[in-house]
Amino acid sequence: MRSAKTKNYLHLHFLVFIAGFTAILGELISIGSTALVWYRMLIAGILMYGYIKLIKLKIKIDTKTKLKFFGAGIIIALHWITFFEAINQSNVSITLAMFSTGAFFASFIEPLIYKRRIIWYEIIFGIIVIAGVFLITQSEIKYINGILLGISSALFSTLFAVINGRFIEVHQATVISFYEFISGVVFLTLFILIFQDGFSLDFFDLSSKDWLYLIILASVCTAYAFIGSVHVMRLISPYTVILTYNLEPLYGIALALLLFPETEIMSAQFYYGAILILVTVLMDAVLKNYKRKIKEPSLVDKI
Repeated sequence: MRSAKTKNYLHLHFLVFIAGFTAILGELISIGSTALVWYRMLIAGILMYGYIKLIKLKIKIDTKTKLKFFGAGIIIALHWITFFEAINQSNVSITLAMFSTGAFFASFIEPLIYKRRIIWYEIIFGIIVIAGVFLITQSEIKYINGILLGISSALFSTLFAVINGRFIEVHQATVISFYEFISGVVFLTLFILIFQDGFSLDFFDLSSKDWLYLIILASVCTAYAFIGSVHVMRLISPYTVILTYNLEPLYGIALALLLFPETEIMSAQFYYGAILILVTVLMDAVLKNYKRKIKEPSLVDKI
């Protein structure tokens, strides 16, 4: 029993490591952010469809639900575009530090979607997060475009996560993900055709390295990571999963420092701000677990 639980925890940390590695791939892939996300969602959608066929899962849904999934797919596409563009405009460390502000946005978005009151300590933590962002902005003002894009990415990510939380109450996660990937491809295809130069031969003329990194991004960091996270959440408490995923920026920044020291070493004030944000996010998760333990001791004791 203990070995099975340890195996699941190790799997969870591997999934978080993969999430952090996504930013590294964003730095390595040389194509633009819109094209990158188009390829990512297309390849991941194809792989997810293959998985659905393999397990013989029924994916037929009504038109109203399909439209809801399509809307969420557009949001996740915008999240990924702003995320990778933030890396292009700044670097991995800046982007992941700003991505941590998602907890601040959640404190306002969750009450609106779930119709609950705003919790007082979430406001305090939000103010602390803003202070962390201010420290980073003051020391790294040359990366202001990346900072703003990173914050936008965190907003889209939080909105997507909260909306998906509603979907998962009724529908299977694999079905939701499949329709979101496909809708993202449709949305980006229209965007490229209308607002960019369309699909020229150059769009499909990628280097072998870009193809390799894209396949890893779409398969390991998207399709596998999604299926794996759904599996882990059935075996490990939601609190543990959420708390562990908050370590994603730490993994990503550590990897970036190791792989790209010439561009990722930042000022001391940046690290003060990043640590302030990350510690606040972890404190928020710990406090929520403490309150959950008081309300539902029997459930927590089973974890």
